[in-house]
Amino acid sequence: MKICVFCSANANIDPDFFRMTEELGRWAADNAHSIVYGGANQGLMESVARSAHEKGTQVVGVIPTLLEKSGHISEQVDVEIPCDNLSDRKQMMQDYADVFIALPGGIGTLDEIFTIAASATIGYHSKKVILYNMKGFWDALIALLDDLQSKGFTRKEWRNQIMVANSLEEIESILKDLT
Repeated sequence: MKICVFCSANANIDPDFFRMTEELGRWAADNAHSIVYGGANQGLMESVARSAHEKGTQVVGVIPTLLEKSGHISEQVDVEIPCDNLSDRKQMMQDYADVFIALPGGIGTLDEIFTIAASATIGYHSKKVILYNMKGFWDALIALLDDLQSKGFTRKEWRNQIMVANSLEEIESILKDLT
């Protein structure tokens, strides 16, 4: 599978997130999955790319020109897919990947999660987003989504588009069910 990973490019975050991200990258490589991500050489983005690349799997970076100009492109990227902006980046990732895993991240990660989920909701694709709930990182978002649903603000069960995994084993199980 081509697994697109959404995650933080920040370095000053819980070290456990780096350890778990590296574990995900190695697991993907060990299971012949390629990694698709935003191409940056910082934070969890670099961590997943490096761990997957070092184990020999293909790492695809979808890289906006602004990121390229800033010099923050990872050396772990095997295939560079250039794009003009973040909207193009999300569309290319959506088109290229089979499934999406969201690791801890900020506004950009939230934007990516909801772009993919919203486009699935209205029928552009049937691909899933998996929230990798490392150390309960996504608990508040899960509670918000449950609240939105309980108040009638989601037409369908949100878990039809966004799934939750609390461990790598749960991700593996979800992926087996999707194939």
